[in-house]
Amino acid sequence: MKSKLVFVTGASRGIGKTIADCFYEQNYNVVYGYNNTIPKEMNDKFCVKIDISNRKLVKEAISKIEHYFGQTIDIVVNNAAIAQEKPFLEIKDEDWFNMLNINLQGAFRITQEVLPDMIKKRWGRIINITSIGGQWGGFNQVHYAASKAALINLTQSIAKIYSKYNITSNAIAIGLVETDMSKMELQTEAGKEKVKNIPIGRVGTKEEIAKIALFLASNDASYITGQTINTNGGMYFG
Repeated sequence: MKSKLVFVTGASRGIGKTIADCFYEQNYNVVYGYNNTIPKEMNDKFCVKIDISNRKLVKEAISKIEHYFGQTIDIVVNNAAIAQEKPFLEIKDEDWFNMLNINLQGAFRITQEVLPDMIKKRWGRIINITSIGGQWGGFNQVHYAASKAALINLTQSIAKIYSKYNITSNAIAIGLVETDMSKMELQTEAGKEKVKNIPIGRVGTKEEIAKIALFLASNDASYITGQTINTNGGMYFG
């Protein structure tokens, strides 16, 4: 019996890479999706360049994956995303459309491409990485927060339509997590103040997010669908 095939987008670094590594360590067949470059230490992994903003390139990447492994994708982790800090009144149409094109429509494109084979197999897992910003709104990232809120709704809609085929769709809404990108911010006075307001008293780790993704992909989570798993140390209880 072949191992399940997992495709993680935005897996060249940070949370995405840790999620992919976690699946890899559990002997899944894992595809590390990336858009720009990949670290040299990942040369032994199966990596696929993909631009999730382009339907044609999404199709080509998925075709390459399935040809290499000789099987269709069983589990998708839609992690790739962009962020941008801008006061609301300075956000341009281009900023807004670009944010939605990557953070929402990217997940839409990939999910739409893998679902037909999941339906045939009557098994699949869609896991969307979203954010606490999509639950309580944004301040200097209104367009980012809106895209993540829409991703939560997409997660629920997919669950309503396709759970009958044993395809679950869930989201992980993360709060403050220490990554290379957030490390500098967390060392500032503003960042330290944010940490003080986390009830559990610390930021999350990439490994904690990855273990939730691993659980949601397992048969142990077969009765969980349409849910947003809050992973934020108590910053938001909704």
